[in-house]
Amino acid sequence: MAGLSASGLKTQIKSYTETDSTVLSDSVLENIILNAQYRIFRDVPIDADRKQQTGNLVVGQETINAPAGAVFIRGIQVYDSTSATTGANTWLEKKDITYLQEYISSTESAKRGQPKYYAMFGGATGESDTTSGRMMFAPVPDTTYKFRVHYNAAPALLENDDTNYISLNFPNGLLYCCLSEAYSFLKGPIDMLTLYENKYKEEVQKFANEQVGRRRRDDYTDGTIRIPINSVNP
Repeated sequence: MAGLSASGLKTQIKSYTETDSTVLSDSVLENIILNAQYRIFRDVPIDADRKQQTGNLVVGQETINAPAGAVFIRGIQVYDSTSATTGANTWLEKKDITYLQEYISSTESAKRGQPKYYAMFGGATGESDTTSGRMMFAPVPDTTYKFRVHYNAAPALLENDDTNYISLNFPNGLLYCCLSEAYSFLKGPIDMLTLYENKYKEEVQKFANEQVGRRRRDDYTDGTIRIPINSVNP
C-alpha cells in the first residue's frame, strides 16, 4: 500500500516549507511528526487502535493490571467459564473506585462472587502491563473466571524509516498536520499556517467519517448508503 515512511515525510516537510536540515533538523522534525501523530490520535478514534486481551481472574485478588499500552478501557466481559471465552458472560458496569471500596466489605471467602463492577485506578505512565494502570473488581472473584478486556492501545509511532497505520492510510492528513506544526515552529508565514491547518481539518473530518462511520456500519444492518436525488415534478 502506498503511503509515507518517516524519512519520506521528513523530506516532504522540508520541500513544502522550502527549508533544509540547518533549519529543520532531524530532532526538530521528529518532534513535529510526533506532535502531529498524537494530535490525530486525539482527534479521531482509530479502529486500528482497538484491541482485546483475554485472561483469568485470580481467586481472592481484587485487582489486575490493565493491558500493556492501554489508553482507555471500552468494556470488560467476565465469563461463567474458567477455561473458555465462550458461552454465558456478563458485561461489567464501570463505577468509581470509591463505589467499589464501599461495595467490597471484605475479600474473605464468604464475600466473594462473580464480579459485577469494575473501576480504573493507578497512573498509566508507560507501555508495559505494570505501568498502564490497574482494574479493580467487585465482588472479589471466587474462582478463576475467564475475562476479555476491550481497550484502545497507544498507537505505534513513526520511527527511523518505518511506516504505521496513519502514514499508510492517512498520509495527506498526516502531512498537512505536520506542515501546520512546522509553520507554527517557523513562526509563519501566517497564511501558510492557516492554509495547512484548514487542509488538515478538512481531511481529518473525512478520515473520521471513515473510522467512526463507514467502518462501524454494514449494509445488512444499517442499509445501503444512498444519496437522494431531487426529481422534477411532472
